[in-house]
Amino acid sequence: MVLQNFPSRSLHDLGLSAWFGGTLANAVSLNRAAGETDRDSTAGRVTNAGWDAWTPVNAAAIGAHLVGAIGQLLGNRDRMAAQKGVAAMSVIKTVLTAAALGVTAYSRVLGRKMSEQTEVPVESGTEPAETTPPDVANAQRQLKALQWAVPAITGALIVVTAYAGEQQRPTAVKEGVLQRLNPLS
Repeated sequence: MVLQNFPSRSLHDLGLSAWFGGTLANAVSLNRAAGETDRDSTAGRVTNAGWDAWTPVNAAAIGAHLVGAIGQLLGNRDRMAAQKGVAAMSVIKTVLTAAALGVTAYSRVLGRKMSEQTEVPVESGTEPAETTPPDVANAQRQLKALQWAVPAITGALIVVTAYAGEQQRPTAVKEGVLQRLNPLS
């Protein structure tokens, strides 16, 4: 048994699962839990500390995922040409990955706006207080939506990855190659 794609598949899947799971956990718990502090000015600092601690781990997860994704593309290039449906699935994964990267990067830009002002009063990580400065409040309102966009997009990537795995079953490969050779079937 040849396991040439095992390292790239492992990097792809571990990186993607950390990216998905970490952002989902932070959206579900960290942003809300920060609002449980006794003072509004502390909530922002707690949120910033949590997200700032997550950022390097998330960057490593994203890097691992991208290295693995490139390895999988290279390892499956012959199958992409020969098996119907594999190239389309790869395009979908690429578009989803680009979207997740864009939303993640923009979220980090907004997060930096909040991190620069450590003692700003907020209700929670994504809820401004009445006295929150307008620029921070605007960043929080945007982050409130984006905190769910990253896990939604990376979750969609997990689903497409599962579909890609199904495409690698021997019967699916045979059927896809035959369909490519005889488009009328």
